[in-house]
This record gives sequence, structure tokens and C-alpha cells, in this order.
Amino acid sequence: KTQPLRLMLRGFVRMAQSDAASTTVAAALGSVRERIVAAHEAAQKTGVKFPHAPRLVAVSKTKPSELLLEAYAAGQRVFGENYVQELVDKAADERLPKDIQWHFIGHLQSNKCKFLAEIPGLSMVETVSSVKLADQLNAACTKCGRAAPLDVMVQINTSHEENKHGVTAAEAAEVAAHISTHCHALRVRGLMTIGAAERELKQGEQNPDFVALRACRASVAARLGVDEHTLELSMGMSADFEHAIALGSSNVRVGSTIFGARHYPPQLQDAAAAAQEKAPQ
Repeated sequence: KTQPLRLMLRGFVRMAQSDAASTTVAAALGSVRERIVAAHEAAQKTGVKFPHAPRLVAVSKTKPSELLLEAYAAGQRVFGENYVQELVDKAADERLPKDIQWHFIGHLQSNKCKFLAEIPGLSMVETVSSVKLADQLNAACTKCGRAAPLDVMVQINTSHEENKHGVTAAEAAEVAAHISTHCHALRVRGLMTIGAAERELKQGEQNPDFVALRACRASVAARLGVDEHTLELSMGMSADFEHAIALGSSNVRVGSTIFGARHYPPQLQDAAAAAQEKAPQ
């Protein structure tokens, strides 16, 4: 008699935990959205121009599909992933709606491009960090016959850290021009940076990584012959997305503030430890 009772109690506990997670994700998501709107309105009043209202990328790396569904139910459609295999698995998960727009925001190796290109819901790759990688991704997209060019961002290593990927600001215009001219299966949407993780800014001080990315956009736009405000800036994470928006970010990557702290499964712990620069949110 005690066994059925224990099973029943466990069921109630799981239901309670699920309800709590649902409320937490929905509430956190709502709070982040309100803060984004407020930051956007404040930035516009100071004359900052945006290609569109800031996009929220809910960074769901290491999070189970159940939590993504909670965010989806609360209206979130754009999700970001750092690991190719995890994104492939989630995109194939029948529980997740097919209208999710996936952003890849981690370091991409050339030999993994084909797996990304085959994901129908892949909306953007934010971490194109070399001409070689752009060519490989372009070839993969061409081979699998994507219906439209894949949006990409050129990743800039604004902090000049050896453990971070990305081109230098001086190289950015050349890489963007190469993609625009030679990679017809890709479309340059803008620039992305991770920046230094432990920057301590004084009151009123601007993040030098964000300032550098904004300056880099001007040179890239000039090379491409476009209005710089049509190019996106992807910068800002959980700790600093409002400051990033104040400096013109149109794409913020927020994870732990929405989904809570990450708990890496054993198979990802080694990879996470070896690649700490992979957009910690």
C-alpha cells in the first residue's frame, strides 16, 4: 500500500515543480522584456538609432526542452544555442514547435557547418569568425538547398583575448565584404561580440567592447556601401543587456536571468570547461 502512495506523492511533487518552473520562466521572461522595452525607449530619447526594436535571444544551452516550452508558451520564439549537437537534437525534438527561430551563438568549427545548415529552423549564425568559416558555411547551405540566404553576423574579438574567437576590428570589413560578394547563400546582418567577462565599469563609464563594436560597424557599413544603422549589433548578456541597448544593441543574448543557473550534464562539462568564452550568459 505504501508504494502506490509514494508514487502518487512523487507525482504531486513533479507537478508542483513543473508549475513552479513555469511561473518562474514566464515571470522572468516578462521582466526581461519590460527591461528591454524601457532600455530601448531611453536609448531612442538620446538619439541612438536601431534597425529594429531589440531582439531577445533566449539562451537555452544545457536547458531541457520542457523549459523551452515554458518560454514558448509565454510568447518567446527566438532561442540561442552554443553547441552544434545540442541544437541539432533540440531542433529534431518533436515536442518543440517548428516555428522556433534558432540562433547559433557558440564557436563553430568548419566540419560542423553541414549539420547546422540542414536545420530548417536555423535563423542566424552569430559567430562567423573567419573567411574560411564563411566559405564552409556558404558551401554547406548551398549543398543542402536552403530556400533563402542564411543570416550571419561577423564575430569581433573586441577584447583582444587569446581565448576568444573572432576577427579583429581591422579585419571585420574585409570579412563582411567577402561574405557579401562571394557567399551568396549567406547574408550579412551585422556584428557580434562577447567581450570581456569581468569588466568593472565606473559610474557613467561605457563598456569599451560595446563602444568598439559600434565603431567597427561604421567601417563595415562604409565598405559594404550601406547605412550603418541597417546593420545589427549583437552585444549584451544577462548582466549588461540594458547597457548594451543604451549603446545601440539590437540583439541581446539572455540565458540565466530567464532560465536560472546552468547545470552542465557530464558530457558537456569538459567542453564547457575548455571553452569558457562560448558566450556565457
